[in-house]
Amino acid sequence: MSQPSEPQLVIGIDLGTTNSLAAIMDGGKPRVLQRADADPLVPSVVGFLDDGEHVVGRPARQQAVLNPTRTVHSVKRLMGQAWSEVSQSASLLPYAVVDDGSGLAKVEIDGKLLTPQEISALVLGEVRRVAEEALGQPVEKAVITVPAYFDDSQRQATRDAARIAGLQALRIVNEPTAAALAYGLDTSREGTVVVYDLGGGTFDVSVLKITQNVFKVVATAGDTHLGGDDFDHLIMDAILALVNAQTGSDLRAQPQALQQIRLSAESLKQQLSESQQAVLEIDLGGDAPLHFELTRDTFEQWIEPLVQRTLDCCAAALADAQVEPADVRDVVLVGGSTRVPMVRRAVAETFATEPHCELDPDRVVALGAAIQADVLAGGNRDLLLLDVIPLALGIETMGGAFAKLVSRNSTVPARATEMFSTSVDNQTAIEINVYQGERELVRDCRLLGAFKLADLPAMPAGLPRVELTFLVDADGVLSVEAREQRSGKQAAIDVVPGHGLSRDQVKSIIRESISHAHEDFNTRELLDQRNKAASLVAGARRVLAMKELTMAEPQRAELAAQIDALEATAAGQDLGVLKSATEAFGDRTQELADAAVNAAIAAELNRSAGRLPS
Repeated sequence: MSQPSEPQLVIGIDLGTTNSLAAIMDGGKPRVLQRADADPLVPSVVGFLDDGEHVVGRPARQQAVLNPTRTVHSVKRLMGQAWSEVSQSASLLPYAVVDDGSGLAKVEIDGKLLTPQEISALVLGEVRRVAEEALGQPVEKAVITVPAYFDDSQRQATRDAARIAGLQALRIVNEPTAAALAYGLDTSREGTVVVYDLGGGTFDVSVLKITQNVFKVVATAGDTHLGGDDFDHLIMDAILALVNAQTGSDLRAQPQALQQIRLSAESLKQQLSESQQAVLEIDLGGDAPLHFELTRDTFEQWIEPLVQRTLDCCAAALADAQVEPADVRDVVLVGGSTRVPMVRRAVAETFATEPHCELDPDRVVALGAAIQADVLAGGNRDLLLLDVIPLALGIETMGGAFAKLVSRNSTVPARATEMFSTSVDNQTAIEINVYQGERELVRDCRLLGAFKLADLPAMPAGLPRVELTFLVDADGVLSVEAREQRSGKQAAIDVVPGHGLSRDQVKSIIRESISHAHEDFNTRELLDQRNKAASLVAGARRVLAMKELTMAEPQRAELAAQIDALEATAAGQDLGVLKSATEAFGDRTQELADAAVNAAIAAELNRSAGRLPS
């Protein structure tokens, strides 16, 4: 008799809008993976440098203010999306998001177009490196979480990003399901659980039924364009309006100023979770700084419509699940935006129970993903996860109607078969267009893919019998097969969504990445450190060149000498020395960077003020 195989190494990854991280099961419990003495959260930010290289995570976020047009954040909002779907929200981003000519949204850096999948792959690659350093061995397989309301295009885009990063995504798991696992709700009494997940860029709510260690998502609803970023934008708009009212200057045209205000708005929001008011002052270079004060009451009035939108989603999910709020046993809060007091109050009032918020909302999804990864790796075999299809799947029929074969909230894996026929005499080929959505006409749904059933014998309309089968596997991947029963002709397709990457595109990107994959780990680490140093040096040189910044000549000379010293260190081969030098230089120049941004804003405001009538 053969021996059971050794469990394989599979990690759980939360690929978030704001932060990403990995976790693994260790001694029967999930734990996050991190480098020694480092925060496990990897900011989902990619910064592109002057020399064509890039940095990911904290170094990228640190360069965001001084280099906003080449620092990409919140790219999860663009995953699997058409340009028309993101054009409005893209106007608030400091970097360029463009239509690539085929209707897809892409990021433009120095004239080069990058897909959201490629940028997300860079984030996943950094998370993978953190995991490999923490575990001391290569990582090739992962469970990756997505919002429950992600449609097929967005899920496929996530899978493509993983492949580009050199990871095999064994399972795409809904974030709310992972959160319920992290809280160990499978080990408590049976019942209904609601997971309320409000992150930086997306919101979704899931209703789960737990029975004898079987997790079944019975309903889900959400909004892929609603999150903490929208709270920030409301504060940003108020700050920008105040600046415009007092000075006549529109800072939306100033990428550095806009990025600084975005970060300031985020900071004010976080302060209001702890205090009743928060204050922002921007030095205009005159007698008094610009003063912006925001109370928690005012902030809550602003966000009330957004919070209500999340509660409307909750009501829709409960209705789909045929569950009343009083029937809900537990409510779990996920996502950093659930730290906002009004959000917690609203959820508690809606469900008449205090929600679970004991675990860090930024880490809970990764912990749950690790538990599911352990199941797939051959660990806990007693746990069964049953996710659902977020939107109906079907085909286009005569007149542009949408015929739904697989209904929303069907448990995966799912199979549906239905018979169709022709509407035109002597038709020898049938074009089958596959859609996803909830409307009755395909013009209001999303095209996922198309294929042709050809070489049919000419027959009168209505005589051919075409059996159409939809199969959604446990990973949520859709396959469609068509077979004409009289002739035996058949055709099939593994649906690659129209807003994802084609298989050839993914293979091409992977081939390009493999050509750079033979560098050993130390070489890659040295390159990363050199990139960090280059980013700091470039930022510091820009500061030195700023006419608006007042700095004594001895200070200016000292900074120039420090820049030269860091450049010389970066040219060497000693990784440890370069790490220390980079960290020290970053600490010394942080205050200088803040002063430079304030000086730039003040100069712009003063120029605008000079143009105002007295």
